[in-house]
Amino acid sequence: MSTSRVLKWVSGGLEAFLGIPFLGGVVVVSLFWAPLGIMLALHIITLVLTKRDGGDSVGSILGIVTSCIAWIPFVGMIMHILSAIFLMIDAAKPDNEESDHAA
Repeated sequence: MSTSRVLKWVSGGLEAFLGIPFLGGVVVVSLFWAPLGIMLALHIITLVLTKRDGGDSVGSILGIVTSCIAWIPFVGMIMHILSAIFLMIDAAKPDNEESDHAA
């Protein structure tokens, strides 16, 4: 499993946690929006590694957008949930290297 897939699982899980109604908002606000900055950095790193590996980057791009607009109540929650779904779908897909060896 490539590093980019591992990071997609990690960032997808964190996005899912931040998408939990009320709890995710409390965490973000109580830490002065620092989780959004941390997630932005994580999504950028994941995107760079995904591009290098030739994988799907939709989840990472959506995560970057989410990190930038998630300070808006309710919009942020919905965006975190969508980002989590797309990241986990991308992470569940096999790496290009693994699928080449299987054929």
